[in-house]
Amino acid sequence: MNTQLFTLSIIEIILSILISVSIIFITYKMLKWMFFKDCDLRGNNLAFTIFTSGVILSIGIILSEILPSITNVIRLSTTQVEATETSTIILYSGLYLLIGFLIAVIINLSVFLLFSLLTRGVHEFKEIQKNNVSVAILVVAILISITIISKDSIALLISSLIPYPEVSNFL
Repeated sequence: MNTQLFTLSIIEIILSILISVSIIFITYKMLKWMFFKDCDLRGNNLAFTIFTSGVILSIGIILSEILPSITNVIRLSTTQVEATETSTIILYSGLYLLIGFLIAVIINLSVFLLFSLLTRGVHEFKEIQKNNVSVAILVVAILISITIISKDSIALLISSLIPYPEVSNFL
């Protein structure tokens, strides 16, 4: 058994779980604080539950593209001859998460803009607060569609920022 690889995989699993749970928790709290102060998940407002589930799924899809880049930075730091400082790993990880957060905000804003253009006169947040399930489903479908379509581009952007070691060109 390769103990270094085993230890690295355990660290990656723990890191992935901690980051995912933290970001999903923060996302839920921000949604409640910014838009739905009076709504909860106890079943009184199914539209809010559907909308929240869609946003969390969208964040999960984006995180699934970002976390491998964070673990690649950790792998590179443990396999290089020169030791990489922990602060550098944290800096890159924070940068990747910040980019992911900004992309998630852009995706959400584009969904609301698109929904507003498609349905003039319908205010999605007010309709979701009124428990309008059809609006929540449509908003979530658009959100997840745009997230799925853009996830490969997000992965490419993040992986382009990974500090791979220089390799000489023999050609």
